[in-house]
Amino acid sequence: MCFQNLPVEFDEHGRARLTDDAEPYAYQAREIDRSRVEELLAHGGRVKDVNLDPVSRVAGALAFHAVVDLEAGNVHEAHAIGTLFRGYEVILKGRDPRDAMFISSRVCGVCGGVHSVASSLAIEMAFGIGVPPLGLALRNVQLGLDFMLDNPVHLYLMAGPDFSQVVVERTNPSLWARAEKTEAAHADVHDFRTIADIMRAFNPLVGKLYLEGLHMTRPPKEAYSILYGKYPHPQTVVPGGLSTTVSSQVLSETQIRIVRTMDYAKRGVFIWEDLTRFFYEADPRHKQVGARQKNLIDTGMWDDLDAYDGSYANCAEWGERRWATPGVVIDGQLVTTNLQHINMGLEEFVEHAYYEGWENEGVRYRTDPAGNPISPNHPWNKETKPVAGQRSWRDAYTWSTAARWDRQVVEAGPYARLWATAAARKLPHTRFLESTGTSVKMHVPQTRLPAMELEWKIPDVWNAFERNLARAYHIVYSLLVAYENVLIATDLHAKGETRAAWSTSPRIPGDERRGVGFWGAGRGYLTHHLVMDKGALVNYQVVTPSTFNVSPRDPWGRGGPVEEAVMNTPIIEEFDSDADFTGIDIFRAIRSFDPCMPCTVHLSSGAGKIVREVHTCLCAST
Repeated sequence: MCFQNLPVEFDEHGRARLTDDAEPYAYQAREIDRSRVEELLAHGGRVKDVNLDPVSRVAGALAFHAVVDLEAGNVHEAHAIGTLFRGYEVILKGRDPRDAMFISSRVCGVCGGVHSVASSLAIEMAFGIGVPPLGLALRNVQLGLDFMLDNPVHLYLMAGPDFSQVVVERTNPSLWARAEKTEAAHADVHDFRTIADIMRAFNPLVGKLYLEGLHMTRPPKEAYSILYGKYPHPQTVVPGGLSTTVSSQVLSETQIRIVRTMDYAKRGVFIWEDLTRFFYEADPRHKQVGARQKNLIDTGMWDDLDAYDGSYANCAEWGERRWATPGVVIDGQLVTTNLQHINMGLEEFVEHAYYEGWENEGVRYRTDPAGNPISPNHPWNKETKPVAGQRSWRDAYTWSTAARWDRQVVEAGPYARLWATAAARKLPHTRFLESTGTSVKMHVPQTRLPAMELEWKIPDVWNAFERNLARAYHIVYSLLVAYENVLIATDLHAKGETRAAWSTSPRIPGDERRGVGFWGAGRGYLTHHLVMDKGALVNYQVVTPSTFNVSPRDPWGRGGPVEEAVMNTPIIEEFDSDADFTGIDIFRAIRSFDPCMPCTVHLSSGAGKIVREVHTCLCAST
């Protein structure tokens, strides 16, 4: 039904089973042939090794290598490099399952809350416990607040400077000259008369949009702290909801801060619409920056209060009732919205990563809890076995595994959940959101700006600019989900509901159990898979958005999404000599995925010249 490559078929009742192959999940790894690239580099000329290290926003743990032909203006080879092994999956083994909510939140200093909740979802599934309606509504609010913070930080503090005056004037002077003469189509909404005015506002440290981006992190952080104790590592998350004492004041204070961001979110959509159209019209080659196949994945999120029971047996049903629909998109077509199918298709490979395989450990599980077949490379079977080694473009070069779905290269991002929601048309009735089959309509209430209908449409092209534009729409989408859920919570509280969790100390089962938290981060897809026995964690695996996006080559030699996007990126930058090359088009492609980007980026051109770009680190503002 939905699988093209995995050895899984479905009977007439829709039940999954393995095909008749003797070794259904076996595969033959392909040897990487670099002879053509090595020949080009050996001839000298204008084919250069370009090394970007670090490229990460938090902790600087992402580097990038590319082989670029500066004369032809294209990229011959690309490698995304995770430079740090952190070991959270190893640390969690043997611990009380409830510890995972607090330890896993330390995975990130920005989006720790989503890890904490993903962990609680996995525990709820393993323990067999549910969440009261008030707890579900407030958990939905919390996730919306996370995105209301995380996505603007990317757009205005991390990606925004790539489109600023100081960058564009230096790397594309003809583009800057045109921007000064081009009026912004939506100046009546965002108050920037020309495209050049928008670019000036993106200038790091001093630009209006940059500074506003910092300032506007405050309202969602304050609301987050009211409900969850502190940001970014919440203290009130428990399996089955949250331990917060809910009062009318708590709900009112939260609602006020959500409403305070509405005008900001509205203006952001039109800023990125104007900027995107300008780049397309100025030079159509920008449509190829960061371009790749329309393959995307998301688990959906924001649970329906009447549908969610936390069980794996019913996750296909409660998943499709979420405020954002789960989905996998292949070649632009939605192929499934079933959470069990999404989970079944998941595999991780380590042929080009600094890990040993776990095939000698045997296969712990051949099926999921519903009896569907799963791969030996599925997270429930995976073992984290780090082995440091020398970097080799033919062999291992990163600490990231190669996450794949149905053995296809798919990318994660907030746009994936918009795409699946738009295409599926399964969005439950809400006050503010509507799915049309080709778009998502957002009915935004009046604040200082008038009420308006915003519509994100599934794009014809898929590239760096569309990723950033979709994030601007996703901020509005997240805000409206949070707003509706705080209204729901207020109504429940007025009717006498006060419990946000059935119990703050649930009984720990003593038998073997499995669970998975289907959730999401500001950057997209997020799952936590756990196995427990005798009251302790036996295995714990986290698949983040960057596990997909910055993954290395898989056994078949296909690069991860960021690697593919860079390979498809033309060099549009204007430079007089090779020494002046900054790689801005490559940076824009990589940063459109919102990887963890740097406080400082160093680019080695292979000629001993280092280009240093300084950005602020968000960690300093939290």
